[in-house]
Amino acid sequence: MKGDRVEIVVDTGDGSRTYEIAATRAGRRVEVHIVRGVVEVSEVTRTGVTVRTARFMAGRTLALVEYPADGGRVGDEE
Repeated sequence: MKGDRVEIVVDTGDGSRTYEIAATRAGRRVEVHIVRGVVEVSEVTRTGVTVRTARFMAGRTLALVEYPADGGRVGDEE
């Protein structure tokens, strides 16, 4: 869904740096995989095709925050 986004904070040695990966179009989503010491964040289409990927060393990753889409709710509907 449009609106999915992930914020990653990485230790750079002399401070930290923040990266943001977001679903740029409707129908896309952001997936996070942590495998063998690597954090991989990918933007994926409805059919499962990866559009772009960012990779970070898990040992250098300070924070990983996922902001899901609102689910299509309007206003204060529940």
